Amino acid sequence: MKRFAQLFAELDASTATSAKVDALKRYFSNAAPADAAWAVYFLAGGKPRQVVPTAALRALACQRAGIADWLFDECYQAVGDLAETIAHVLPPPRRQSDVGLATWITERLLPLRSAEPAEQVQRIASYWDELDTAGRFLLTKLIGGGFRVGVSKLLVQRALAEHAGLDGKLVAQRMMGYTDAKALPDAERYAALVARAQAGESAQGGQPYPFFLAHALELPLADLDARLGPPADWLVEWKYDGIRAQLVKRGGEVWVWSRGEELVTERFPEVVALARALPDGTVLDGEIVVWKDDRPAPFNLLQQRIGRKTLNKRVLADAPVGFIAYDLLEWQGRDLRDEPQHARRTALEQITGASGLQLSPLQARATWAELAALRDEARARGVEGFMLKHRDARYGSGRKKQDDLAGGTWWKWKIAPLSVDAVLIYAQAGHGRRASVYTDYTFAVWSRPPHGAAEAQAVADAIERREPPVPGGLQLVAFAKAYSGLTDAEFAEVDRVIRKTTLEKFGPVRSVKPTLMFELGFEGINRSPRHKSGIAVRFPRMLRIRTDKPLHEADTLQSLEALLAG
Repeated sequence: MKRFAQLFAELDASTATSAKVDALKRYFSNAAPADAAWAVYFLAGGKPRQVVPTAALRALACQRAGIADWLFDECYQAVGDLAETIAHVLPPPRRQSDVGLATWITERLLPLRSAEPAEQVQRIASYWDELDTAGRFLLTKLIGGGFRVGVSKLLVQRALAEHAGLDGKLVAQRMMGYTDAKALPDAERYAALVARAQAGESAQGGQPYPFFLAHALELPLADLDARLGPPADWLVEWKYDGIRAQLVKRGGEVWVWSRGEELVTERFPEVVALARALPDGTVLDGEIVVWKDDRPAPFNLLQQRIGRKTLNKRVLADAPVGFIAYDLLEWQGRDLRDEPQHARRTALEQITGASGLQLSPLQARATWAELAALRDEARARGVEGFMLKHRDARYGSGRKKQDDLAGGTWWKWKIAPLSVDAVLIYAQAGHGRRASVYTDYTFAVWSRPPHGAAEAQAVADAIERREPPVPGGLQLVAFAKAYSGLTDAEFAEVDRVIRKTTLEKFGPVRSVKPTLMFELGFEGINRSPRHKSGIAVRFPRMLRIRTDKPLHEADTLQSLEALLAG
């Protein structure tokens, strides 16, 4: 644990890629294989399940530190991170241990799940008592299921490749499925990651290939010809809003993998049934979507299905899924990723035509302007825009920097987000480096259009006086939370306004007088009985601060209803 905690601290303290890679290589060179196996799991995105509720950890920390709840809360507000707060308030350790990471996880943390609450508390107190501040911080993160670290999976793959003297693409291939929770890491699996390359080595069993990810295309229409070349050089497809997945058919079995490297075969029996018609040695890349009324359904319907523990007939009927194929990665056991995009597409058309699987249709137009006009229909068609794939593109790994726009990169050319102008009514401090700045905001819209500036100001004044809203009268209705989209300088400016206009404090949350308006962008909108407004939006973020608009011109519930109807 000491070495992993030291590695975590080094990775967290540096922003330089080379420094992070060097720190990873040093760790892999000195760590026991079993410890390195778990380190790769966590660093590559493996999510530890919460072992003990965070409320229990907080209560235990207060007890061990001999401090009141209110004092812990004040510390937490200053620090901004629960695990870090716990690590700081605990008394000094009374003993030291040099237990490795693998032993900590397999013999200490995982057995905690089945222990009685009293025994959990006793064990955790004992564990804290043999670790320094860094070790306690890391252990608490792992226990609470909140472990995050500032490295990408590509960086971990690069460090492993340099450490083992292997090609990065081979390491990426070997790591596919490594973070799936159904197969815990061990020394044998780590040894397989860093073993010497074998001639003709390829994916085996149900192992998928590393997903190739697209860059966002944010160029003006007038620049597309000069930067991308003619549309004829590109394969243009609709961008679907579903779950990116790979279908793997080998040895008479079918596996379905999500982009997050989670094995989701059991969640989609309809897709598995379709894939059984494929010959062995076939791997398809595509999108799982709910398909209703001859068109893709909103993502929230697919999301509701994913959240179900059991798939009964009603669930399958209400949210029938399909697989839209858009790339062929393996055929008859041969890896096709180095074949040009147009060749893979031709082969894919032949395969899907014979199997009954749905193929992502190509959209051909003579000019970018014509394609842009077609793209404007995306939302009405239930899609997000276009995917652009160069005819000669190879299937890469991950999302890598691409300086040549007309090269082998995939581009996602999405439509502009839906947007409304909303009023800031609550704020909460951020976490980590933003722990002392109010960055997490709750936004509201008017219940109906105000009758001019005077009525809107009267409501704002009533809120300042802490008066309850008048039944049936004009009021601000909360509908979304957002914490991204502004620069550090903009967050600092908004933070100053929040501190000046705070009305009440509810733990870490402040209510503020309605004075600030923002344009919020979001990808989707749907009804939600869990929200006071009756509406939920998907991926909300702040597009800009609307200092140019008065309070009474903020949008309304009717504005959201219009977007929903559209």
